[in-house]
Amino acid sequence: MKKIILSLSFCLFTALSFAQAAYSGQKFGEEVQPGDVKPAAKMEAAMGDKKTVDMKIEGKVVDVCKKKGCWMTLEMPNGDPMRVTFKDYAFFMPMDIVGKKVVLDGLAKKQTISVETLRHYAEDAKKSPDEVAKITDPKKELAFEAKGVVILDK
Repeated sequence: MKKIILSLSFCLFTALSFAQAAYSGQKFGEEVQPGDVKPAAKMEAAMGDKKTVDMKIEGKVVDVCKKKGCWMTLEMPNGDPMRVTFKDYAFFMPMDIVGKKVVLDGLAKKQTISVETLRHYAEDAKKSPDEVAKITDPKKELAFEAKGVVILDK
């Protein structure tokens, strides 16, 4: 009997330990497991010379797509926000999360964005036609394709 009680106690303790380790907040997409989360500001250094790396990052939301939440941007140290998209457009973000901290699990990328895509993003952000027309060159940037996101409760 003592062995059964001890075994059940151990299982309950283990289950509670894992449950408390999960992130607290609004969740989208796949579950974001705790562990080895890098600040968005250190993402490029963590990537080294690779063009894509599977990783988890944490950052502060600067902007969200005004149409339906189909992308967001995170604050970066150089002042140029990093765009986050969502794998297979499987989920979208609430549009009222600017200023909130998020944890993302997915694919960090170094990429070149075409003029057409940059103009599309500008239109989504409700930029004026004049601002959209001024976009004439592709842009090299860091980006992130999230498969899971947690908007942290803080």
